Amino acid sequence: MYDVLQETIEELTADDQMFAISEAEVRGQTLKVWTHAPANLREFWLSTAGHDDKDYLVYNDERLTYTQAHEKVARIANWLRANGIKEGDRIAIAMRNYPEWMLSYWAIACVGAVSVGVNAWWVADELQYGLEDSNTKMLICDQERLDRLTPIRDALPDMQVVTVRCAETPAWAAPWETVVAAPAEMPDAQIDPDDDVCIFYTSGTTGRPKGAQLTHRSCANNIVSTIFGNLSQVTAVGKLRAAADPDAQPTPPPEQQASIIAAPLFHVTTNNCGAQVQTFLGGKLVHMYKWDAGEALRIVEAEKITSFSSVPIMTREMIAHPDYAKRDTSSLQMFGGGGAPVQPDLVDKVAKKGRNASPAQGYGLTETSGIVAASFGIFLEDKPGAAGRFVPVFDVRAVDTEGNPLPAGEVGEICIRGPQVIKGYLNRPDATAETIVDGWLHTGDIGYVDEDNFIFLVDRAKDMVLRGGENVYCSEVEVALFKFPGVKECAVFSVPDDRLGEEVGAAIVPEEGATFTAAEVRAFCKDHLAAYKIPRYIWITDTPLPRNATGKFLKRELQSTLDVDDAE
Repeated sequence: MYDVLQETIEELTADDQMFAISEAEVRGQTLKVWTHAPANLREFWLSTAGHDDKDYLVYNDERLTYTQAHEKVARIANWLRANGIKEGDRIAIAMRNYPEWMLSYWAIACVGAVSVGVNAWWVADELQYGLEDSNTKMLICDQERLDRLTPIRDALPDMQVVTVRCAETPAWAAPWETVVAAPAEMPDAQIDPDDDVCIFYTSGTTGRPKGAQLTHRSCANNIVSTIFGNLSQVTAVGKLRAAADPDAQPTPPPEQQASIIAAPLFHVTTNNCGAQVQTFLGGKLVHMYKWDAGEALRIVEAEKITSFSSVPIMTREMIAHPDYAKRDTSSLQMFGGGGAPVQPDLVDKVAKKGRNASPAQGYGLTETSGIVAASFGIFLEDKPGAAGRFVPVFDVRAVDTEGNPLPAGEVGEICIRGPQVIKGYLNRPDATAETIVDGWLHTGDIGYVDEDNFIFLVDRAKDMVLRGGENVYCSEVEVALFKFPGVKECAVFSVPDDRLGEEVGAAIVPEEGATFTAAEVRAFCKDHLAAYKIPRYIWITDTPLPRNATGKFLKRELQSTLDVDDAE
């Protein structure tokens, strides 16, 4: 079957095909790129106007067509330009998954400005850091983020603010209604493919998140890569099924592609690989205010959702929900996940219970602007432990500790080179130089590449917890814990969790004479960390934590010896 997949890839990437591959100079490197990828996201967005009266953005009873969305984006872009926004200026978006998120994103891209995707979980201290680090000129926020901004407003006196769905807009901000009242005239913009289009923050090992600089080229290539990763395997699966049963009738295409926007839009999984790809296809994006598996199943039935791809726990909860058997999910063609590994048992569950849907997963990073590899249907079932086959504009290899490439099947650090690799980390030249070496992105993921060009991950070199698709870097949590009075030692590590994959655990040694409870520690953390970063499992012990010869805590020893039943 893998020879059929390779044959399909070669056919689809031929010089006269939509997925032709060529070479381009990208910031001093000669890289493979998708020949027909848009030059920038302004060009991409404008090209989608032809989807006309198809539904585009749906939220509760609100519904916008592509024509209506294009009019609003033009109005927003015009207002931004009239209010001093120039190419390269940074505008932060801080809100739930409202339709205004994507409308703002496209308008910002169209004027050549840069979207800063603010993590909606951030507390005031984290929000201030992100806005200052990115030198944000304007913030577009909803009521919850406005409430967090208000106490720190004096620290950001020159930043313009736009409010979305707020009960009352303060005098120092502009309401959304004013923005969309501007004339529907799209202003001009001069945009280079390697200009920044977006900054997404990814947690850093130094205790503060790093702003990853995604470019127009990297995002445009990711749109094509995501479509290719799925289409190449869907096409190969179709060939294999036709060969096995020549009389079988192919499944007719849906009237319109449709997806649920469930995970946050400040992630590349949802934004770049979900929303942007569906926009290219003329698909419908159905936004959820917050995650609820039962509500998601209702939406699948009501809106004829064709693909659901989010963090795997959401797929798991939908299949396990008591309403799953009652709802019509026959429109689903793909049921999968990204942003975290899809466990083999979940692949099997989707294959058996997914009705018309096939299991799927993608592997990528913020640092690759989205997808690197994909696995679908029988390929995922045959290699359930694989992250996916990497798309052909990437070069991927495993290297040893000295950076030497390893043969197929040998385990090392996964390194990636291609047009989707970020420009770097904002204001972090040292971190950029450490992560991107001679054009190769060092992912920190430990694994191997097999003879079929599928990536397998076996471990993570980076010290982090992957909690329901959210990266929680242990050092950031440790920094917060050490601020708590009376903490002598602490080590933060991952604890396996059936629902979220991993949870945050912390072992704490108090100073002599200090006494406190886990509840007091968590209450303290609420002012210093987003809720998902606060340790669920806390062990408070008088025994010094185990260390190696260099003084580093032996976290694997803690993971193997501490019993979750003993945690507070």
